[in-house]
Amino acid sequence: MAEAAVARDYALNEANDKHARAAGLVSAEWYHPAIPRAQLKALMARRDWPAIRDTIIWVAAFVVSGVAGYLTWGTWWTVPCFAVYGLLYGGSTDSRWHECGHGTAFKTRWMNVVVYQIACFMVLREPTVWRWSHARHHTDTIIVGRDPEIAVPRPPDIVGIILNIFALKSGAIAFKHVLLHATGRLTEAEKSFIPEAEHDKVYRVARIWLAIYAVVIVTAAATRSILPLMYVGLPSFYGAWFVMLVGLTQHAGLAEDVLDHRLNTRTVYMNPIFRFLYWNMNYHIEHHMFPTVPYFSLPALHEAVKADTPPPYPSIIAAYREIIPALARQVRDPRYYVARELPKGAAKITPPPAGAIPAL
Repeated sequence: MAEAAVARDYALNEANDKHARAAGLVSAEWYHPAIPRAQLKALMARRDWPAIRDTIIWVAAFVVSGVAGYLTWGTWWTVPCFAVYGLLYGGSTDSRWHECGHGTAFKTRWMNVVVYQIACFMVLREPTVWRWSHARHHTDTIIVGRDPEIAVPRPPDIVGIILNIFALKSGAIAFKHVLLHATGRLTEAEKSFIPEAEHDKVYRVARIWLAIYAVVIVTAAATRSILPLMYVGLPSFYGAWFVMLVGLTQHAGLAEDVLDHRLNTRTVYMNPIFRFLYWNMNYHIEHHMFPTVPYFSLPALHEAVKADTPPPYPSIIAAYREIIPALARQVRDPRYYVARELPKGAAKITPPPAGAIPAL
């Protein structure tokens, strides 16, 4: 009789931490392709202008769609206006939060800080919490019991994924945490990766956020209109579909507990508009291998390492042709994962011992 598959425990607790350490998976040495030092140094060079240019376009798109939404309010023409505004607010801010959090988008530090703080608010990611969370994500990528950003644990929560098309689950969790932090407390998981010296920053920002939301809600009540909430608050939800669309392509359905980003991360080719909104994070294997390379240099990094990485997915549709059946199988058997094939002649590491779904 076949043994029933058991769901893994993804909690960031002492027992899981010890298990990961015993397996040699904590702060371990990851696989990196060999790139000439001079070439890598050039790829890592930071510049202000690409991000300034892209941010000017980004802000201009906010202004145009926001003003158009105001002028057309009360008519059906307002729907496409706020659809664009929401995509910018609740969707494209994810990559701005991400890249400015790494400090690589701009060469000038204060520019990264300003855009990071604004983007964090829009995408409902508290700046201090997520800075430390994401640092752990890069150190221990998809290591169970260590990585706080495993978006699709096994078995996957299909209902939760559907709800998060409009951030209904993740948004509720985010506000719950903001309320908790505003009272001067952290979750036990957060205490495991946020240094104690940073705790006061978390509490202070949570209180500022609540004050901003309170002003917007009072304004909406005073004007007897949801229009203020269409600009601040609601777009974090109605524009979140883009985060889910591109975010699932990063790691969903792939291997856990491996020290090779080629096996637990995807690179997916996307159209120019999506690449602008996503700030080239579709080159996700490359980003994880070399996180200090700015977003505008990722296409060149991709060309430098692609002979040593699995073939990129030609489109988002192609990626989902793999992701959807993989998640469906993981509902039935959490041991399954997509086994990515490395190019012939590429250096290889020992894959995880669990059963695998062949890549489609």
